[in-house]
Amino acid sequence: MALPKAMRLKGHRTFDYIHKNSVKYYGKLMTFKIAKSNPKILISHNNIHSLNNFKVAISISKKVSKKAVERNKLRRILQDCLLKNFSQENNHKPYWLLVNLKAGNFYNDKINLLEEFQHLIFKSGLFK
Repeated sequence: MALPKAMRLKGHRTFDYIHKNSVKYYGKLMTFKIAKSNPKILISHNNIHSLNNFKVAISISKKVSKKAVERNKLRRILQDCLLKNFSQENNHKPYWLLVNLKAGNFYNDKINLLEEFQHLIFKSGLFK
């Protein structure tokens, strides 16, 4: 299941803001960059109703896998895990999350990938 449009991060200004103003959490397989939302950056997008919501972007480079099919599959797995843990009641924290997968040959080991993803979500304090 894909992320709803209201939860997606887009725009180069958004990513520049996250890279400069984020708190970073590191794991063996991925890194999390979390920044407080800045709705002024998203005003140019036509999504006015969800400017101050929790938003996510998952970035997987070609160093993880050269095949787009495998990168998209990893992205869908992580998005599905995120949506299972996400509840609308806990959406009171207006944060932006950028998930970067590190290069390696781990994409066949989905169990470890999901365990670390959940660990970093709880370590960062996004979900309880």
